[in-house]
Amino acid sequence: MTSSPHYIPQSDPPHAPWETLPTMYDLPSDNPEEPGLPDDFHFLQPLLLYLTFQPINWNPELVYSAADLNLYYDLEHPLWYKRPDWFGVVGVGKLYKGQDLRLSYVTWQEPGNPFVVVELLSPVTEDEDLGTIRESTANKPPSKWEVYERILRIPYYIVFSRYTNELRAFQLVGGHYEPMNLTDGYLLMPEIDLSLGLWQGSFRDIERLWLRWFTVGGELIPAPTEEAAAATERAIIAEQEATEAKQEATEAKQEAAQARQKAEQLAERLRQLGVNPDELDELL
Repeated sequence: MTSSPHYIPQSDPPHAPWETLPTMYDLPSDNPEEPGLPDDFHFLQPLLLYLTFQPINWNPELVYSAADLNLYYDLEHPLWYKRPDWFGVVGVGKLYKGQDLRLSYVTWQEPGNPFVVVELLSPVTEDEDLGTIRESTANKPPSKWEVYERILRIPYYIVFSRYTNELRAFQLVGGHYEPMNLTDGYLLMPEIDLSLGLWQGSFRDIERLWLRWFTVGGELIPAPTEEAAAATERAIIAEQEATEAKQEATEAKQEAAQARQKAEQLAERLRQLGVNPDELDELL
């Protein structure tokens, strides 16, 4: 059961919104109308985005991302929220005020809004996700598109369909979302030295086309398990190379010993024939 939002009476001069409006402890963190995650893909795909969202030019301690978390956005309607499938923020610590795991992301309690949002298209939410439904009234929450574009002004909005594998992206230009073009198959975000693209591969032992993060140059950013596997593979290769080098050294040592033995045998044969091998060397 969710308690009523806690309000602090206004003073003169009024307090800042983060002091007077509800905090994440006051606001609902669940979604009673859509309980739980709808399918495995809505769990695994955001997880891969979470694991590979590593902006190179930002301190890792100031990079935050979340999936299926209530995003509160409106100062005038503090109970209104959206619930992105995944979003990433830079310049924000991993813990709320450096102390607690977040129950929700309350924009007026945070130092920054999301930098990028990803919605995974479904037949039920397609119209709202793509901005074809933008009707809003004073007493009705605006659509996702309107919140991301007009209220929070999120620089990048990405929509991906698992059904068609179609990737659509929009960049905030002059206060409005404009379609983005792929550059060599990637959506470039130079502000964070990253790009977003599709990758055919196995994640959590499931082979399919996944959306994941790359460097601006298109290099794969490995998830921790992939990085560990790559490190293990490198260690195995290094061990094999060391074994081969040791074997080559042993073989070279054996060849040198065999060469010395043949030289000694030849010298002994010459002595039996009355030839001093040392004098023969001097003549040569």
